[in-house]
Amino acid sequence: MPDVQVHRSEMAPSILPADVPELSDDECLACLARAVETHDSARLDEVAALIGRLAVTIE
Repeated sequence: MPDVQVHRSEMAPSILPADVPELSDDECLACLARAVETHDSARLDEVAALIGRLAVTIE
């Protein structure tokens, strides 16, 4: 069987949450701080997505 080169980076699915816009780490932290500061339970999904985005960066 012949060797076939595969670009795995193109095949791998993104582990970043799809609903979080492209942000720098600093912008993401600022958005997270604002979301947590308001104590609005309606923003829990946003907070979770931002934390998830930062957790991926840290790994």
